[in-house]
Amino acid sequence: MIGRLTGLLLEKQPPWMVVDVHGVGYELEASMNTFVALPAPGEQVSLYTHLTIRDDAHLLYGFGREHERALFRALIKVNGVGPKLALAILSGMDEDAFMRCIRDDDSKALTKLPGVGKKTAERLIIEMRDRFPEWEHGNDAPLALEATSGRAAPRDHLADAEAALVSLGYKLTEATKMLADVDPNQTTEALIKAALTKRMSG
Repeated sequence: MIGRLTGLLLEKQPPWMVVDVHGVGYELEASMNTFVALPAPGEQVSLYTHLTIRDDAHLLYGFGREHERALFRALIKVNGVGPKLALAILSGMDEDAFMRCIRDDDSKALTKLPGVGKKTAERLIIEMRDRFPEWEHGNDAPLALEATSGRAAPRDHLADAEAALVSLGYKLTEATKMLADVDPNQTTEALIKAALTKRMSG
């Protein structure tokens, strides 16, 4: 099991990144909460990881906080929630917001997340309430992540942000609407975060 990686960030294209560790490039997928805190390519990064082994692929997921990884691992134990949906949930809200939804039985907020319908939201509330002890007391110290400002063209940023939202499970029309009133003069990661915040508060 690969539990943690420290190396050079070679590429980042939400929700994917490549980290070079002693000449080996590891491809990881991450939530938008982790992505917005990544340094620029060419800088050092350290991530907690989770490896999922399938018949057709070995998939590696990266997390800036151990607490986020612990929640991811608890989520994928819920019936009907796989890694893709777990990442979408972690991209749409942070751990504290998710905890509030569970404790307040707020299924309405959960259904704003892509792929989470009413039944899934109710299942999350029931099953995750019993799983709080597994992750809520985890180490929440972030690893070596730093937010940076990029300089790519706004149009490229918007296209990348739209593609990332679609990869998280939003429909193209939803992604376009989420980005409609967002300031385009931001990094891709910042645009995604703003769009997700707008979606959850709408």
